[in-house]
Amino acid sequence: MTLTHGRIFRIALPIVLSNATIPLLGAVDTAVVGQLGQAAPIGAVGLGAVILATLYWVFGFLRMSTSGLAAQAHGAGDLPERSATLLRALMIAAAMGLAMVALQPLFFAAAFRIAPASPQVEDLTRAYLSIRIWGAPATLAIYALTGWLVGVERTRGILILQLWQNGLNIVLSVWFVLGLGWGVPGVAAATLIAEVTGLALGLWLARDAFGPTFKPALARLRNAAALRAMFTASRDIMLRSVILQLSFTAFVFIGARFGDNTLAANQILLQFLSIMAYALDGIAFAAESLVGQAIGQRSRSALQQASRLCMQWGYGGALLLALVFAVTGGPLIDLMTTAPEVRETARAFLPWVIVAPLIGAACWIYDGIFIGALMTGAMVRAAVQVAALFIPALFVLVPSFGNHGLWAALMLMNAARGVTLYRAYPQITARLQA
Repeated sequence: MTLTHGRIFRIALPIVLSNATIPLLGAVDTAVVGQLGQAAPIGAVGLGAVILATLYWVFGFLRMSTSGLAAQAHGAGDLPERSATLLRALMIAAAMGLAMVALQPLFFAAAFRIAPASPQVEDLTRAYLSIRIWGAPATLAIYALTGWLVGVERTRGILILQLWQNGLNIVLSVWFVLGLGWGVPGVAAATLIAEVTGLALGLWLARDAFGPTFKPALARLRNAAALRAMFTASRDIMLRSVILQLSFTAFVFIGARFGDNTLAANQILLQFLSIMAYALDGIAFAAESLVGQAIGQRSRSALQQASRLCMQWGYGGALLLALVFAVTGGPLIDLMTTAPEVRETARAFLPWVIVAPLIGAACWIYDGIFIGALMTGAMVRAAVQVAALFIPALFVLVPSFGNHGLWAALMLMNAARGVTLYRAYPQITARLQA
């Protein structure tokens, strides 16, 4: 298939639309339990969701490694290996999910030690988690299925899957909590049902992986080279994600030192960065698919064209986001808080958010390029280099410029991510010449 702007648009748009449904689900769950008239249920659902999101975040590598491997097999026209990639990922998801179910007392005990809550909130949170944890194998399997659908360029399936899961979850939450009076367990049960049925739908969307290629794929499951490639990619992506997450966590913790108003303002402005992430994710996913297929085809020209077009889309989207933030930033801040001091503080740091898309676009798209190429070792090295720059920047900029220095360090980190991956990009083209 020819590489065109339209093809990138067809891959990216379903991802952007599916991402847009994610905040809606959390808002509805909060609103539903909020109708119970008590603070504890709201806190329990929020805390429980954060605990599980943190656990699941560790396994984000399942989506990304599966995406790159599936894209390369798809590009090479190796349909049995394409199916085997999904089967291996589903086996890992099942094993890890069942381990989470078996070890749930340890996970939850550790979580409540780190984030202690009142006895009432803790009891409700345990009730919520004791139901939700049974969806762990399904949730991790959906990570694998999502990565596979990205790799084979079927992002419409991801949109269908997301709409089904979130739509069913919302309907059942309203019914179980407000209609049947199940309270917090009702929210958990709604999510569990959505996860399990979502897995069934995901398997149906990937049904050709279980067709004529299923038998030869089974014969390849224990292929040492393929298993090693999946392990290496998964390990590298997880290490890179941990390094970057620690950097963002440091940003939040240091910002808390500047007082409640600044902490609240930073939290509001970080929502703008979440919007940026959701938007640019679509283009990064397109890069994963198209670059992976180019590598599978051993086509240097396709690789370069895919990288160039995705980068053009990335900067085009970044410019649009910057303009939107510049025009609507103030009203959006007012919408998210009524506190005059927080509004004033957030407006003072809004310029950092306006330039953030333009500074961060390159690193976002390069992430997709390197995942598609399975050059994950270079991503780890880049993350280490960036962290080595970010930490000294915090010590230099924050004491001198306060919260402005903190935002400057974050922008420097994103710019450095783009530069380090840009410098490593020739390793990908060299790989095709070997």
